[in-house]
Amino acid sequence: MFNILKKVFGRTNKAIQEVAPIKKKKITPEEFEDILLEADVNYELVEKFLEELPSSFDRATAYNVLISVFQYKANWKDDKSTKPFVDMIIGVNGAGKTTTIAKLARLHQKEGRTVVLGAADTFRAAAIEQLSRWAIKLEIPIVATRQGHDPSAVVYDTISSAIAKNIDHVLIDTAGRLHTQTNLGEELKKMVRIADKALPNAPHRKMLILDGTQGSSSINQAKIFNELIGIDGIIITKLDGTAKGGSVLSIADELQMPIYYIGTGEQPDDLIQFKANDYVNTILDEIFI
Repeated sequence: MFNILKKVFGRTNKAIQEVAPIKKKKITPEEFEDILLEADVNYELVEKFLEELPSSFDRATAYNVLISVFQYKANWKDDKSTKPFVDMIIGVNGAGKTTTIAKLARLHQKEGRTVVLGAADTFRAAAIEQLSRWAIKLEIPIVATRQGHDPSAVVYDTISSAIAKNIDHVLIDTAGRLHTQTNLGEELKKMVRIADKALPNAPHRKMLILDGTQGSSSINQAKIFNELIGIDGIIITKLDGTAKGGSVLSIADELQMPIYYIGTGEQPDDLIQFKANDYVNTILDEIFI
């Protein structure tokens, strides 16, 4: 796990090394501030950290400060408790939504569970085609229709198919137009309502895909989606392609919701469960002896 994380946060670690090229047993709050800001941690959060620190401190103290960000009460939803379990995947275009759906499908496959995909991003023909290609590659069923078709109908049909075929897990793609568009918001609300008609309490989890290269700026996206339909968890993608790995701290602090997974590359197996302690230690490894 550590080797994978070090690779994922390679650019972030290089940015830290530029600010703090020599590892130490103890550092000052000023040094810590420079490091965190370079890694794209929000200024307000950095200031909150500094208030808790003495004039010189070691790794254990730094660990306790950073890990405290993740000590909120989060409503973690177990995807093995219901069958079929319905995940609705949400996010703006370019965040890596469709690829992440393929990764989630692969993860369920490796755990011995059956999966069906729902191509409910009917706004773009390319989205339907891309998800269909993943379905073929992973050899899993998909419910898809033509561009412009009612996405809520796809949601209903996908869940109904899963029930009829005794499938364990449903992964529903959604349109990724700008989160500020009113029409998209109403469309998402309708999809949630129709999912509940197809199967009471579905979708069981609404997962938001955040692009790690956007750093802390992705927080505003998350807040808007959360206000629209309520987000249950987060998956952060593309952290391997950015020096903004510190933004995970800001995302956790601002949103106070579960971070389920992080993407580690472009292949179907490139998805790992997020563990806060491993994440914090990966950052601190670049700072302290």
